[in-house]
Amino acid sequence: MGRDPVRASWRLGRRTRRFLLGMIIVLAVVIGGTYVHPPYVVNRAGPAVNTLGDLGGGPIIDVAGASTYPTQGTLSFTTVAQYGGPGYEFTAWTFLAALLDPRAEVLPYDVVYPPDATAQNVQDATTAQMTSSQNSAEAVAFARLGYAEQTVVSTVMSDGPSAGKLQAGDRVMAVNGTPVTRTAQVSRLIQQADADKPVQLAVLRSGQRRTESVATIAAGNGRRIIGVGLEADFPQAPKVTINAGQVGGPSAGLMFALGVYDKLTPGALTGGAAIAGTGTMSLDGSVGPIGGIAHKMAGAAAYGASWFLAPSGNCEQVAGKVPDGMSVVRVSSFDEAISAVERIASGQGSSLPAC
Repeated sequence: MGRDPVRASWRLGRRTRRFLLGMIIVLAVVIGGTYVHPPYVVNRAGPAVNTLGDLGGGPIIDVAGASTYPTQGTLSFTTVAQYGGPGYEFTAWTFLAALLDPRAEVLPYDVVYPPDATAQNVQDATTAQMTSSQNSAEAVAFARLGYAEQTVVSTVMSDGPSAGKLQAGDRVMAVNGTPVTRTAQVSRLIQQADADKPVQLAVLRSGQRRTESVATIAAGNGRRIIGVGLEADFPQAPKVTINAGQVGGPSAGLMFALGVYDKLTPGALTGGAAIAGTGTMSLDGSVGPIGGIAHKMAGAAAYGASWFLAPSGNCEQVAGKVPDGMSVVRVSSFDEAISAVERIASGQGSSLPAC
């Protein structure tokens, strides 16, 4: 018997409708996965970058006005690769892939960024932090090398106690009669002063020495400030330029300081060892904790580092996260970091304090 052409046409139409409906569902899922931006941020291990090497065709640490010395091994700063920040929203597909990746850290967006954050203000903040970390790194290295230091007022709070008394460019010579030879002294002397009395600051302005009486104000954590920003100046030191590429933030300070110091001192500080690390660098030489240390250790291991310098304040986050074959050394100051690298270079690294 022949087939009923009307019924055959109806069956074909029904199959076509099912196929089209399936395609529409698939297309909706694809479009949704592409254009839906989950409110999360994903962190993964980023690259480790050798401060003693080159980047973009030039040295990461460039020195002019002084002799430099050959180096060996690596003193690498470490990074975290982040996805999903302001202006860089990722897709639902990226989010799902991160949930399935044991190496990825998924965080709610509002835990990492305020709701009004923009790509520009985040970039401005991290760039400023990077610049500050480089300046601190240079200052700490120069101080260790014995260069004479001058303390310069860089900014004055318009509504702070120093407004109308101190100016940007003033050189601080003494606090309450104690001569200032290192910038880090100023804060210590202010904390030691009587909180109920103004501090007496001797400053040099346009070649003239003058003394200003400045009140202190509370700034939290029991500290007192006079409402100025200070920077360390080393008139006789060489000119150092640090090129970190597109990396921002403050956490490379320790490794920059070690790199500057290595280039300006005879002999290879590392002895050829592959060393990486992280940590902020303060003008007083202290090494501060950072975020994402597990990712940074993983990135360092992937780039061949066998030693990692970690801030003592991060030791709780280090526990249980150390990659196989890597030794983590705890440091709390620049002097401790130099000593650690020297002992690693001499084959005595196993006796160093670990996290």
